[in-house]
Amino acid sequence: MQSKTASSESVQSVLRSLAANQEISILKLSEPISTNASASQDPNQRTSDVSNSSLDAPTPASLEADLTHYRELFSKLRFSYVEQVTKEKFIRAIVGDPPLIVSPQENFDLEKQNVAAKAELKALKTEVADMVTELEKRGRELSKRYEQVQIETARLEELPANISGLENAITELKKSDVDGGSQNPELNLPLAKTADLVEAKKRQRDNLDRQLEQLQNQMPRKKKELERLQAELQPLETKRQNSTATAREARRRKEDAVGGVEDDLEERGRWLRAAEAGLKQMLQIEG
Repeated sequence: MQSKTASSESVQSVLRSLAANQEISILKLSEPISTNASASQDPNQRTSDVSNSSLDAPTPASLEADLTHYRELFSKLRFSYVEQVTKEKFIRAIVGDPPLIVSPQENFDLEKQNVAAKAELKALKTEVADMVTELEKRGRELSKRYEQVQIETARLEELPANISGLENAITELKKSDVDGGSQNPELNLPLAKTADLVEAKKRQRDNLDRQLEQLQNQMPRKKKELERLQAELQPLETKRQNSTATAREARRRKEDAVGGVEDDLEERGRWLRAAEAGLKQMLQIEG
């Protein structure tokens, strides 16, 4: 138990160290740039709205917009620089002593160098674009892996508490099993026999479900048959009641007659037996 506790504590310490170092480096890269820009910027100078919005709450969309904005700015800056350098060289060539004179052959050679340099620059741009695409792809994959690591880390943080609870539950179950045990022998079976018992109970349940379904299918027919028998029994019940009333009336009259009850006992017995036999025959009762 002590070794398990020590391992759990070591896992928790590793998780805490990982949580302390979970900072996204791409956001850290923007901190010195934004700090230097804020420190060297004139308060009265107008800043870019895109840049300010991306620094306030950096998100993938804002960083993409900020990157596009800076690309446009650097493109304009490069054009201005090339234009300024060209003007400066041209003016120096004109006002120089002696003035710089360029021959057609030199222009032709320079044009060839420019064509080669442009082709090389285009190849480099294509290579850089491919590298950027690959980096974006890897960045998305790393982002997904980072989110998965965050989820797994949260699960790992919950595992020590769950393991401790399960160990306590196992200890309590072992203690209760040693103290009294279960009164039901089926609860003390090993795992293999318990699995077999579960399968047998499932088969028994399926068999009962099939029988119940058959009985439910037979229920409408039985209900109709019951209604038919009740309809046939109703006239017989009415006839029995009438016969009973007639018999009572006849017995009362005979009791009031001169002969009395004792003289008519045998006749009444025969009549009752005949009535009973007739009712049993009508109701189809054996006995």
